[in-house]
Amino acid sequence: MLIRSISGLRGIVGEPNGLTAEIVTRYAAAFARYRDFKGTVALGYDGRAGGRAFYDIALQALVTSGCDVFALGMVPTPTVMFAAETKPEIVGGIIITASHNPGEWNGMKFIAETGLFLDAEENKTLWNIVDSTRPESVPAADFGEVIDGRDYAAQHIQAVLDIPFVDRGKIAERNFRIALDTVNASGSNILPRLLHSLGVAEIVELHCDGSGIFPHRPEPVPENLTSLKEAILREKADVGIVVDPDADRLVLIMENGEPFVEENTIALCTEHVLKHSIPGQSVVVNLSTTRAIEDLAERYSATVYRTPVGEIHVAKKMREKHAVVGGEGSGGVILPLVHTGRDSLVGTALALSALAEFKGSISEKRNTLPHYEILKSKIELKSAEQVASVLSSLSDRFGANAISVNNEDGIRFDFGTSWLHARASNTEPIIRIIAEAPTKQEAEQLISTASA
Repeated sequence: MLIRSISGLRGIVGEPNGLTAEIVTRYAAAFARYRDFKGTVALGYDGRAGGRAFYDIALQALVTSGCDVFALGMVPTPTVMFAAETKPEIVGGIIITASHNPGEWNGMKFIAETGLFLDAEENKTLWNIVDSTRPESVPAADFGEVIDGRDYAAQHIQAVLDIPFVDRGKIAERNFRIALDTVNASGSNILPRLLHSLGVAEIVELHCDGSGIFPHRPEPVPENLTSLKEAILREKADVGIVVDPDADRLVLIMENGEPFVEENTIALCTEHVLKHSIPGQSVVVNLSTTRAIEDLAERYSATVYRTPVGEIHVAKKMREKHAVVGGEGSGGVILPLVHTGRDSLVGTALALSALAEFKGSISEKRNTLPHYEILKSKIELKSAEQVASVLSSLSDRFGANAISVNNEDGIRFDFGTSWLHARASNTEPIIRIIAEAPTKQEAEQLISTASA
């Protein structure tokens, strides 16, 4: 089964109706048509098994359709986005990736010339081209060229090092020992290079061989990170750093082996940026991200804007509001100073800078951040037609007691220091329920009421 969404295209390789060479050719050629068969397209892959073959297929489809290709090789998604945003001749990008999906999956993400992912309307245009046309080759004399972009990762690293509030001297003074897990994918080379350049004293590399063979399920959630926890405790590491295969999401593990929690990651990075910015800035996060962001914004006289879930929504609002920082509670940190997309390299540099300034351990730093308990659940649906009735029922249950109600993405109820967000999944017949409150008991009560 192929899944098309605002996040691009994903499918299981080798299954009927899954991702195939023909599908990759069709979508890459359609992207060339979308770009009027001209201009330079940035291309990369996340390193997972089979990804290099699909990368080569996409490259050939683009070249024979008349596009030049800035061939980045195995790089994180944010490196492709960075190239598209910073190199004027690039008119878009494709990354061969299935993000955090298991190894049998692969897919394609599509990037506009702005460096942002295609939005809903742009995706719709691309899907229409795919569905209504066949791949079209231009005369051989008009074939595009392949431009070697494998060294461009160094430019991405340098842009992160140039962030004015990333203090390499203070990071070096801390003599950090970092345990790093990149699931043998696109972060395998670039993240160790970044950490060395930041002045990290010692890197304990786990699963950083770039083979594309995932040592565990690649979604960076606690149940998949037991080997990293063991390494942190065994090696007495100060911090554990984990990324997903395409390295846009950052997960931190504390020195005691326990998760820092992604919601705290966005809070930590937001605090650090606001601390080093003039008062009155804008911050953008999605509707399912911790309200700790509001607490921090109040501390630094900033304004918070919330968007529907999805990186493109956050990124577009950030540009509209000239936000200095933003992202999503899943570990996606966005800093427009580098580029307007989720970036684990940016998050890593900001987090280590914040810890270096703090001088204590990461677990001690967590205790200084606003604390809330966030819980997630779901409501199973028999059909998509049930979504409206379920959301209406939730409105009846919670609406009267809510300070505000937001209907931009499902429905979100705010109750002061707690909130509940219900939204239909893009990929499953379920409604996702997220609740946050000062205590776990309060959050559980919100979930229980919503699920009744």
